[in-house]
Amino acid sequence: MFDFFYLVSELKKVPRKGWKSKVGIEHPESVADHSYCTAIMAMVLSDSKRLDTEKIIKMALLHDLAESIMGDFTPDEISKNDKTTIENEIMYEILSKLPDELAKEYNSIWKEYSDQTTKEAILLHDIDKLEMAIQAAKYSSEGFPNDKLKAFVESARKEIKSNELLKIIDTISYK
Repeated sequence: MFDFFYLVSELKKVPRKGWKSKVGIEHPESVADHSYCTAIMAMVLSDSKRLDTEKIIKMALLHDLAESIMGDFTPDEISKNDKTTIENEIMYEILSKLPDELAKEYNSIWKEYSDQTTKEAILLHDIDKLEMAIQAAKYSSEGFPNDKLKAFVESARKEIKSNELLKIIDTISYK
């Protein structure tokens, strides 16, 4: 299991590339920072909707794990299909470092997330985008350029399906 835990810890060193390349933030949040906030948001929103919170938290913690090996790609660097293919291969490689029973469970959760086959998976995809929009608002409050940050919020707005989460985005203001 050491190899698995070692790979997980790599997420702390992987910067979220879009903030750096598109906004010019020298030291942006890490993928681990993003995953943590996403997991907390998933817990609260899942509980409020009475979904399977244990499953969505596991899903949230797994959702960017492949980036511990492949790094963080921005949408303009790689097609969605290519990214999915690469992520699937890497996730199976990473999860194979766990005992078979755990690897099987986590691969199933990963597939559910990747394929968006359940309410939890659909909600988590929306939360992933909402977390990005909230981070943009945080960077705005720190003085980074609003014109560049608004693009992240608008991108999230276009992809989020949940009206409840869209209402949260509507409350975002820029400093």
